[in-house]
Amino acid sequence: MAAAPDRLADRLIVGLDLPSVVEAERAVRDLDGLASFYKIGYRLVFAGGLELARDLVADGKRVFLDMKLLDIDNTVAEGVESVVRTGVSMLTLHAYPKTMRAAVAAARGSDLTLLGVTVLTSMDEADLREAGYADTPAALVARRARQARDAGMGGIVCSAAEASAVRVIVGPDMAVVTPGIRPAGAAHGDQKRVMTPADALAAGASHLVVARPIIAAPDRRAAAAAILAEMAAA
Repeated sequence: MAAAPDRLADRLIVGLDLPSVVEAERAVRDLDGLASFYKIGYRLVFAGGLELARDLVADGKRVFLDMKLLDIDNTVAEGVESVVRTGVSMLTLHAYPKTMRAAVAAARGSDLTLLGVTVLTSMDEADLREAGYADTPAALVARRARQARDAGMGGIVCSAAEASAVRVIVGPDMAVVTPGIRPAGAAHGDQKRVMTPADALAAGASHLVVARPIIAAPDRRAAAAAILAEMAAA
C-alpha cells in the first residue's frame, strides 16, 4: 500500500538516529506539534527502538521502520508479518525482485507501505564498481524502481537526485522517499547524493527523511520549522 500524505508534517520524516530510547523520546518531545512521522533504524532498534515504535504508534505518531530486510523469501515474509502487527506505517527492504515479491505477499491486506531501497545515498559510482556493479547509480536505481513497481511495492527509497526519473517510472501513486536531504548550506556529512528540501519535493519526492540537520541541531524545533517552511515554499 502506498502512502498518500496530505500535510507537510506527514511528508517530513525525522530520523531518530540516536543511541538510546531516552534520547529519542527527548527528541520527540522537542518536536511535539511540529513532527508526526519518525524513522527508526538499526542504531535505535538495537537499543530498544522496537518498543519505542509501538509506543509512538499508540500515541498517534507514524513510524518508518528502516530495517532494509534481505534474506530468503520465507524469512522475509515472516519478518514482514511480524512488522505488520506492530502497526508501523513504512518498512524498508532491499529492492531485489524475489525479496520484494515475498514481502508484498506477506503484507497484502495490511496498511503497511513497503519501500524498496535502490542505491544508498552514501554510495556513488566508484562505490558501486567496488561492490561489483557495472551500472551507474542512476541506471541501477531506474532498474530497481521498475522491479519494485512490477512487484507491487508501495514505494521506493532513492536519492532526491533520482526522484524525478523514478517518479516517471513508478507513476503518481507510489511513495518516493528521499533520504540525504540537507537544507541549503548544511554539511553533507557522509552523504554523497544530496538535495535541498524544496528541490526534492519539486523533483517528485513524496516524503523527505531528515535526521542530523534536525536531531543534531542546537534548537531542534527551529531546525524542523525551517525545513517545513522551505517545504511550504516549494
